[in-house]
Amino acid sequence: MPSVRRMILGHVMSGLCTKMNRTKKLQGDLLETPMKRCLSTFDITLLGVGHMVGAGIYVLTGAVAHNTAGPGVILSFLLAGIASLLAALCYAEFGARVPKAGSAYVYTYISVGEFWAFVIGWNIILEHMIGAASVARAWSGYVDSLVGGSISNYTRQMMHGYTMGEPLGHFPDFLAGALCLAYAMLLALGVKCSATVNSLLTIVNLAVMALVIGLGITYADISNWSSEKGSFLPFGFGGVLAGAATCFYAFVGFDSIATSGEEARDPGYSIPRATLLSMAIVTIGYVLVGAALTLVVPYYNINPAAALPEAFSSRGIPWAKYAISVGALCGMTTTLFGSLFSLPRTMYAMANDGLLFGFLGHVSERTQVPVFNLAISGSVSALIALLFDLQHLVEFMSIGTFLAYTIVSASVIILRYRPEKITPVPSNAGTPSSLASPPTESADSNSDCNSVTSAESELLDLSEGTGKLKARYIWLANFLGNCKPGNTVAVFVTIYTVGCVSLCPLLILISQTCFSPAWWDYFVVAHVILILIGSLLVIGAHQQNPPTGKFRVPMVPLVPALSILFNVGLMFHLSLLTWLRFLVWMIVGMLIYFLYGIHYSKESASPNSYSILMATSEAGRGAKWGATLRVNQKSDKVPILNDDDYVAH
Repeated sequence: MPSVRRMILGHVMSGLCTKMNRTKKLQGDLLETPMKRCLSTFDITLLGVGHMVGAGIYVLTGAVAHNTAGPGVILSFLLAGIASLLAALCYAEFGARVPKAGSAYVYTYISVGEFWAFVIGWNIILEHMIGAASVARAWSGYVDSLVGGSISNYTRQMMHGYTMGEPLGHFPDFLAGALCLAYAMLLALGVKCSATVNSLLTIVNLAVMALVIGLGITYADISNWSSEKGSFLPFGFGGVLAGAATCFYAFVGFDSIATSGEEARDPGYSIPRATLLSMAIVTIGYVLVGAALTLVVPYYNINPAAALPEAFSSRGIPWAKYAISVGALCGMTTTLFGSLFSLPRTMYAMANDGLLFGFLGHVSERTQVPVFNLAISGSVSALIALLFDLQHLVEFMSIGTFLAYTIVSASVIILRYRPEKITPVPSNAGTPSSLASPPTESADSNSDCNSVTSAESELLDLSEGTGKLKARYIWLANFLGNCKPGNTVAVFVTIYTVGCVSLCPLLILISQTCFSPAWWDYFVVAHVILILIGSLLVIGAHQQNPPTGKFRVPMVPLVPALSILFNVGLMFHLSLLTWLRFLVWMIVGMLIYFLYGIHYSKESASPNSYSILMATSEAGRGAKWGATLRVNQKSDKVPILNDDDYVAH
């Protein structure tokens, strides 16, 4: 009986893993889409710049400089920009490979598997929801600054001296909540000429950034970076790293470039170039604006709520306050529209795949937008903007983004070394002939092997050798064993990621001044670093997929591996309370997936959901192909087929 129970448990766990790893199948030409392919590289570049340059440059710069990094905010933006660029390159490869709307969620579902696609989609929902709320909160702060604090003063009078505690803001922000609802209602009317409007607002925003940089050079006081009024790194390099973890929020919008995959004229050309151009423009802009701000006024005199207008107003340039506020409102408007535009569509994509509740997949026939999703996302974003403080919103948003970027970067490595299987087109739509006729009694092990080899040759004809050891590293097979092509790389990517998770807290602990490290601390760090290097060397010893003419991340696996390391490292610089809130969010997501999504996924009811499980048995001199199981996930029946019934999956 115990053996039977173990067999049943093993079968259940195998079925669960099969469901979690099933991938989304795309039929027909990937370039076919019901959307209009009308966006040029210029349009997509401004789309990315518009979504990145918003509250980050007008509010986050002042908050990080005042509270976390001082003038070292320049280095914080530079580090965050480099880390974001590494992740952006991975997004660009996915965008060129799979030109579909949905960004990382769709890419992961198609390429890696359903479970990780849900994790990324769930975090994208968090990213856009918190992003919309934080931008609305920043928008409200700028308007309040323009009217001399009248709005905040009126709110204090209404609260009769009562204040909310951490992590909530001191006072509820009714204007920010109303702004989310108003923009959601505008989007519910339908979106027309959004690219043109976004481009105009972004150009105004860039012009204001140029004005800020020019005024900063004119009124710069280099003593603000000297020992007279403080130092360049008043909070040390630890403050720079902590600031980089928060500044990462400023670059979040680049994934909107990948979202435009179905509307780009030539996604294979436009998406990679738009990604690089927008990242370069935004990173240079953030660094120069941060330098201008901290040179005009000392970092400790910066007003975190409205840093740029107050800084130039204090230097006797009152008109600059209004010009900067106009640019800030334009920039934050494009960012807010981008978040509220993407959020309901991500929910729709997940619901349309069956991973979220079915009513979230409804689209209005009149406006052709998911109105119900828009109402939910607008209301929840409004509630968050009403109650939570901007700083906590930014940190909470960053942790989900770090996780999504880490998974995407790891996926690029795995896919680069995984054979691209191409299922041969069946001769008829009915049941394969091999299933209709029983095998002959004269079939032997050689015919079995020939049958399997023939099917594999049809599947691997375009990527022969991919995922296998290179000829000069064949000696590693003595240590790695004979694994299926691509599986060894996937295992070592996991080992590398776990090593990063172990290394980053160790380095943080050793760098703390209150902690005196012993010799064995350095010994452990050295061994973890050796494990990371060894993992990359083993991965690099395998053959990659051949070039397809589309954009590919350079220097794989080094660039995606650095992206994983940077993202994991920045995650560990976030506060413990942020991790606890994120844990609650992920628990809710896992309950939804395992209680609903895994059972109602459309991939479980589609013809593509039939999985082929190959069992092997050892006999005589070597391995022999055993029985093939064809699992019908709709009926949960497991009929045992003959060896000749091999069907390419």
